[in-house]
Amino acid sequence: MTFSLDDIRAAADRLKGHIERTPCRRSRTLSEITGAEVWVKFENLQFTAAYKERGALNTLLQLSDNEKKRGVIAASAGNHSQGLSYHAARLGIPVTIVMPRGTPFVKVQQTRAHGAEVVIEGDGYDEASAVALKLCEERDLAFVHPFDDETVMAGQGTVALEMLEDVPDLEILPIPIGGGGLIAGCATAAKSIKPDIRVVGVEPAMYPSFTAKMRGVNGAGANGGATIAEGIAVKAVGETSYAIARPLVDEVLLIEEPHFERAVALYCNVEKTVAEGAGAASLAALLAYPERFKGKKAGLILTGGNIDTRLLASVLTRELVRDQRLVSLRIIGDDRPGLLATVSAVIGQMGANIIEVAHNRLALDVPAKGAEFDIMIETRDAQHTQEVMDALRDRGYPPRAV
Repeated sequence: MTFSLDDIRAAADRLKGHIERTPCRRSRTLSEITGAEVWVKFENLQFTAAYKERGALNTLLQLSDNEKKRGVIAASAGNHSQGLSYHAARLGIPVTIVMPRGTPFVKVQQTRAHGAEVVIEGDGYDEASAVALKLCEERDLAFVHPFDDETVMAGQGTVALEMLEDVPDLEILPIPIGGGGLIAGCATAAKSIKPDIRVVGVEPAMYPSFTAKMRGVNGAGANGGATIAEGIAVKAVGETSYAIARPLVDEVLLIEEPHFERAVALYCNVEKTVAEGAGAASLAALLAYPERFKGKKAGLILTGGNIDTRLLASVLTRELVRDQRLVSLRIIGDDRPGLLATVSAVIGQMGANIIEVAHNRLALDVPAKGAEFDIMIETRDAQHTQEVMDALRDRGYPPRAV
């Protein structure tokens, strides 16, 4: 491979002044939670809210005048499309983006807002890519691959370059893997500058493309399914990106959905910043495998913040349920006037907040003269929830969580 640190440094020179040099900051609270010394690179502060601008722009700046005039095309589930569309519009280059069905609406909307022609085709990235390649040939466009291209990888590698300039003594980099462009670029930069740094790949358990290829089953290891980390839900890692990254990656960790959800919620609640599922993957790795990172100086790339608002609301609400701060209690009692008022008074006296009440007189497991209440309450934490339940039990209304 001819790909090297020089390519990444050349990309950094090209990109200077065109993109944000995002901050890399230590998070005291995330460090306390995970046991590692956590430094976060906030790539969600790019104009299109993701690091993908780097590789897209590095490629656009190296096109010939003829290629710029004809235009470019790409297939992407979102962030690559936005970065490419935004910078192509700035440079006056026509752009077409093929996005798979099921791409979050916010990403489709934002891509169109940057002036791109958006074509919605295919049930996943691979099908969308096939459509894009066909259109590329028919329209004589320049294809800009989201990850399996050295100019793109060089742009993505500038993330690690900046991190090690800001925090030279980082010891470990957990890096999300979809198609492999980010980890190929960042691992090349990091290992060239600091050979003893550990590079850890992070994949959704539903889409272990890099892991599958390491086991010799490229494209056969993806179970598929609905992951909130759709930005790295790729069935097959890129051939070139894999060849570059594989010798530099120390291990790859597979992450289950609850850890992605918790990481998104922590970024929101602790750092007061928005992360999409894939964007929170490196933090999810620290939550899932704390023993791998304990006591180490870890550089986390918050790769993007383009998450659908309804999904973000759902993730945050589910985190309240997971922490037992939002609990549904079922209470069965005599159907007499004032029962609900009495139960509500107990809950209020304990400092909890009633969110929702469902009253059921017809359930067959409730006596004919009885009534069943499902009351959703909001509390401070699991201990507070238990205190509310104990108070209701003491007043003769034993609840059970449902």
